[in-house]
Amino acid sequence: MQPIKTKLLEVHYLDLGPRDGWPVILSHGFPYSPDAYTSVAPILQKAGARVIVPYTRGYGPTRFLSPSTMRSGQQAALATDIIALMDALGIRKALLAGFDWGGLASCAAAALFPERVAGLVSYAGYDVADVQGQKHAVEPALERVMWYQHLFQSERGRECLVNDRRALCKLLWEEWSPGWDSASRDAEFEKSAKAWDNEDWVDVVMHCYRFHLGNEKGDPGLEELEGRLATKPVIDVPTITLDGLEDPLKPGGSVGHAKYFTGRHERREVRCGHAFPLEAPEEFAAAVIKVQEWSQSLE
Repeated sequence: MQPIKTKLLEVHYLDLGPRDGWPVILSHGFPYSPDAYTSVAPILQKAGARVIVPYTRGYGPTRFLSPSTMRSGQQAALATDIIALMDALGIRKALLAGFDWGGLASCAAAALFPERVAGLVSYAGYDVADVQGQKHAVEPALERVMWYQHLFQSERGRECLVNDRRALCKLLWEEWSPGWDSASRDAEFEKSAKAWDNEDWVDVVMHCYRFHLGNEKGDPGLEELEGRLATKPVIDVPTITLDGLEDPLKPGGSVGHAKYFTGRHERREVRCGHAFPLEAPEEFAAAVIKVQEWSQSLE
């Protein structure tokens, strides 16, 4: 693990594999950590990749450089963090892959900065938040699964995260990955939970869910980028989208998302839950390697 400074953050990240390998940035979600890619990274290294796995803003040792910087968790912030990390590392173009917040960040970055993205692997599908759409109700069964997002809209939710974040997040892991072996799940949970002790974690999490449900304003400096994302821009880089068939957060998966991908695109289904790279690391790595092959063929 090593740090590097961007304009806003001191980002701590893993940098694995040959420095002259094809770069791939693996982004994790909530409530996870870079440990989500422990089994994915070695497969990619063997395929010649330079694997970069950062702690997202608010997680682990990653820190904001200034106390005045807004602790935003909005999609444009997460996307620009990826690009800023690439700039700091001197990487012109990289393949992006992620799930949960990491999928959101990777999709938003590919939509906003396609010239910097060699290819995309996204769980689940076109994961750009529809902020206006999310102000309205979905089917009751999904509203029930989204209980934590509703909780986070209130200060009661903040208090719950401050006082008992491990218990709350363990419930989410159990609900979102119902078919995952409990012993393996619990062991991985303990590894990831350490990343949530960051002093900014609660603020970033609260803002993420309040902004994306339309109940809190974003960073004024990101308004133009959020405006572009609100138009649901297409993604034209080579892409594989992944669906976990046992994920209660994604009923029906991303069957209807193909229209958002104008480059080469393939959708894959795997019988797993929400923690895709933890539950199905071989399938996640295989998708990344395939997209790299597609990207190479375009050069």
